[in-house]
Order: sequence, then C-alpha cells, then structure tokens
Amino acid sequence: MAVLFETHAAYLDHDPGAQHPEHPERLRAVRAGVDAAGLGDDLVTVTPRPATREELERVHPAVFLDELESFCSSGMRAIDPDTRVSDGSWNAALLAAGAGVDAAERLRNGEASAAFCAVRPPGHHATASRAMGFCLLNNVAVTAATLAAQGDKVVIVDYDAHHGNGTQAIFWLDPRVLYVSLHEYGRLVYPGTGAIDEIGWGEGVGTTINLPFPPGTSGDAYRAAFDRVVAPAVASFGADWMLVSAGFDAHRDDPLTDLGLSAGDYADLTARCAAMVPAGRTIAFLEGGYDLIALGVSVAACVAALGGEHLVPEAPSTGTGRGLEVVEAATTLHSLG
Repeated sequence: MAVLFETHAAYLDHDPGAQHPEHPERLRAVRAGVDAAGLGDDLVTVTPRPATREELERVHPAVFLDELESFCSSGMRAIDPDTRVSDGSWNAALLAAGAGVDAAERLRNGEASAAFCAVRPPGHHATASRAMGFCLLNNVAVTAATLAAQGDKVVIVDYDAHHGNGTQAIFWLDPRVLYVSLHEYGRLVYPGTGAIDEIGWGEGVGTTINLPFPPGTSGDAYRAAFDRVVAPAVASFGADWMLVSAGFDAHRDDPLTDLGLSAGDYADLTARCAAMVPAGRTIAFLEGGYDLIALGVSVAACVAALGGEHLVPEAPSTGTGRGLEVVEAATTLHSLG
C-alpha cells in the first residue's frame, strides 16, 4: 500500500546551532533510513504546503504567532535553554505545521493509504502560547484541530519518550480529540508532566490517557498498553483519524532517555496504530529521536508498517517485564478491564 512521505528541503534551514540534539542531520538520517528500507514505489514523496493563518489560529493565538515570527527574524537565537532558532526557522515551522494538513487532504483524495510527515522542527511540546522543548508550533495539534473543525473525531497517539505536554494542554478540554501518551516518567524526565491521573477536564474528562513508564521499560509493556488500554479507548471513542506523534527517542540507544525499545517494537506499535482506523486515515509526524542510526532504522520500520509491511531492520521486539504495572493501573483507572 502506498505511503505519502511529506518532507521539504527548507526543514534543513532550521538550525538550532552546533551541538544541539535536534540538528538538521536528523532529517538526513531519516531519509537515508527510509531509502535503505527499499520500499520502492510504495513510498510517494510529496512536498507539503505551509499552514495557513486560519489553520494555525485554531491552536495558537495570533499574538503568539506574530511574536514568534518576529523573534525568528530578529537575529536572537535562544527562546529558552533548550529551544533555539535561526533565520530559516519560521519558514520551516510553517511548512512543518502544514505537512499534516496537506497529508490529510491528499489522503481524503485517495492518493495513499497513510502518510509520514518527516518534519522539523518537532511540535508536541509547543503549547498554544509557548515554544519550548525544541518545538515551535504544534504540528500534530494543527492537523487535529483542522480535522475536528471539519466534524471528524481524532485520536493522537504519542509514543515519543517525552510527554507531549503541549498537545495535552491544547486538547485538555476538547472532547473531539482523544490524546494518548506513552512516555518515560520520573523526577528528572523532561517536561515533568504526564502523570497517570491527568485525564482531561470539563467536557474533555476521559479524553486524555497517560501511560508514564519507568526507566528500562521495553516493548512488551508498550504492546500490552496498546492492546489493553489504547485499542479499547480508541474503539470506544469512535475515531475517524489516527495521528501519531512518532518520536523515536524511546529507542534503547537514544542518548536523552532510558527506555528500551527497538526498531522491531516501532514496527509493532505503528501497525497497531494504523489498524485502529480505516485505511487512508493514519498520519505519523516525526517528533524526537537523537541517535542517528537508531532514528534511521526506527523510521524505516514505522513507514513500512504504515504501508502494511513488517520490516525489522535492526532488532526484533523486546521484553523485560518493566512497566507492566503501569498498564494495569491505567486499565483500572480508565475502566477498560
């Protein structure tokens, strides 16, 4: 089955500076990994368009957008100790935020069965009014809000090792979007949000699900979480679209985290995501992943899974037994067992 691969050369122009973990070589590693997978004609590379102002303002206030654009062009570089910009960052951010919306339009037109947005900068830490955690605009949230405005129900599954605090905050009160995050959790783990009892508020109660895993958690706990928590929640919610915040920093070789996934695990998790909604309704967005070799093979496994193929370019599924108690607690909390 064909998979759209949305990417743009302008993403390389976002340069946070020497030694920054989220550097342009990440995107080159992604492309190399996908090319090495030999997906051939099943991979359709397309060029995204920038997000429109209307699409952005469904998530981000106008004053924030104006200030961020001005900051990127001002010559100043550090938004905070983690988040830096360059002259090309604003254009890259607009194209990153527009990629998912473009992919959704193409999928509606029947161009492919799924899409992978190989974008920079990443987005899931960006709140409505704050750029943070390497992220400028919240790419997955812009797409989710656009689809929700069209009357669709949207699920976001975030398997980046870091909790997507921005995405959670944006949809905290919104019953149209189900947000599910599987992430490393602990006193020193960025950004410090994503406790198991964070479940939404008001009309959005129950549409936030967090699985905060301890260091050392590997694929068996993730698969159990998908089978016992994520899949039943998505089925109950009745999602029309699956959006995946596809961060690959839960890989066992990643330098910023202490989880234990392999490329084989990412193949399993992505296949499970795609199976929860009809064909042509799954879009994955590149988030984290900072070991270049691990990033390349993990993205290749993810993209192949979106196309219905099981590709394990690096290591098979993993299992240590760590984190299964979190799955049990989440199952009970959300009354899924």
